[in-house]
Amino acid sequence: MGELPHLSRLQENTPSGPGFEVQGAEHLEEQARRGGAVLFVSGHIGNWEMLPPGVARHGTPFASFYRAAGNPLIDGMIRNLRDTAMAPTPMPLFAKGARGAREALAYVSKGGRLGMLVDQKMNDGVEATFFGRPAMTAPALAAMALRYRCAVIPGYVERLGPARLRIVVEPPMELPDTGDKKQDLSLMVQAVNDRLESWIRQKAGKLALAASSLAERTL
Repeated sequence: MGELPHLSRLQENTPSGPGFEVQGAEHLEEQARRGGAVLFVSGHIGNWEMLPPGVARHGTPFASFYRAAGNPLIDGMIRNLRDTAMAPTPMPLFAKGARGAREALAYVSKGGRLGMLVDQKMNDGVEATFFGRPAMTAPALAAMALRYRCAVIPGYVERLGPARLRIVVEPPMELPDTGDKKQDLSLMVQAVNDRLESWIRQKAGKLALAASSLAERTL
């Protein structure tokens, strides 16, 4: 949160000091050329607030979900900081809940790009595993990806130093197509959990696992 007011001023590929870099920018540029719906998937790891503005600078700005702060003044401040980081084109923020989910679904159906932090447990979600243990997992991203057969781009933010960040963007994930919708959903949910787990295992010393309720249940 301390870096949020400064994200709009961070420059890409600075030789040292504050700044950011994007590893895998070619995957973003390919999606910008293709057009159409894209789902960006990440978790509450590293400074995830850098993902939207960093990705936007490579032609693929995306909307996201947002849980309002309890204090309206704080909420307004946070929203303003996020909009400033995304300038000159702030993207939609969909409220957590049924209404926001419907709005996000309609947005993706019309070719919009949407980012989701998926490391949240959901008691009535899909049964999957995380670090070898059961983890009821929200299926929304997997369901949208399979419904619209749109690209799913995984990515995360790694800290290199004070206010120095690396956005890692990976190739689009393969979408299962077994002919069984329920099985495809289960396979996609598990594939996303496996990707989150692999990031944490590989970069445990450089990723701050800030708010992952999946991790709280399994680690």
